[in-house]
Amino acid sequence: MSCLKKKSVLIPIDFSEPSYEAIAIAKEYVEDISSLKLIHVLAPLHPADPAAMWDTLNNEDRQQKVQEFLHSKLDELGYKGVEIKVTIGKPGTEIIDYAKEIDADLIVLPSHGRKAMSHFLLGSVAERVVRLSHCPVLVLK
Repeated sequence: MSCLKKKSVLIPIDFSEPSYEAIAIAKEYVEDISSLKLIHVLAPLHPADPAAMWDTLNNEDRQQKVQEFLHSKLDELGYKGVEIKVTIGKPGTEIIDYAKEIDADLIVLPSHGRKAMSHFLLGSVAERVVRLSHCPVLVLK
């Protein structure tokens, strides 16, 4: 095994094209595609959301629908066998916690390149992950 090959690589997915492109880059760091782990973080369902008020949609349903969509999208892209986790919470925190849980050797994530005021006001998931991660983080531009 090469010193560059990793046992477990985590890729956060937000449905953007750069996040899907990150899978191809992450694949170069593992010997087997099953070593790739994906995570998508959903925002909590707001209590005032009509779906929550009328009890037509709950968090479990949302997670299942995202899981199904990601499985079909990854099959379409040729990444069958990649493990997918869908969770609810703050993206930076959930990504870091899952990376620790699976003992990730590397996190590969795209940066959306926010600048100046929007970065200051919104923060950056990539920046938070880089600062708090227990393992190396590859941030793609």
